[in-house]
Amino acid sequence: MDAARARKLADRIQQVVAEMLERRIKDPRLGFVTVTDTRVTADLSDATVFYTVFGSEAERADSAAALESAKGIIRSEVGRQTGLRHTPTLSFVHDPLPDNARHMDDLFALARAKDAEVAKQAESAQFAGEADPYRFEDDLDAEPDEAVEEGEEEPSDRAGRLAR
Repeated sequence: MDAARARKLADRIQQVVAEMLERRIKDPRLGFVTVTDTRVTADLSDATVFYTVFGSEAERADSAAALESAKGIIRSEVGRQTGLRHTPTLSFVHDPLPDNARHMDDLFALARAKDAEVAKQAESAQFAGEADPYRFEDDLDAEPDEAVEEGEEEPSDRAGRLAR
């Protein structure tokens, strides 16, 4: 089947499911559910609805049970509003994306704290050797060249420059 058609159907299913959860499903176990994404297989036979629940693990489990019990009503409404001959079977999957984003934010905060700690330690740090350990051309000019004995060639690198 056409991937564009599957995408359009997925968008329409997402709208229908979100509307159903907001207006028609009155299950008290259903918490604050947000439909984040919907994916439909290429043959339009299966639809996976991704959702998030604002709340604790217990509220998440209650909402998952409520969605499972309301699956038939939601599927019949999806079939009625999409006009398909064969309505796709629905499966509800908790979307881990917000949890992963929250974990990443925690890691970024930890990295910022470590960077601030390192910057604080660097303020009072001293150089182990000289402040600027690199040699400059002025320093090279000030050094006396070693005397080259007669008959001995000065060592050079491949480009013909003198090697030091």
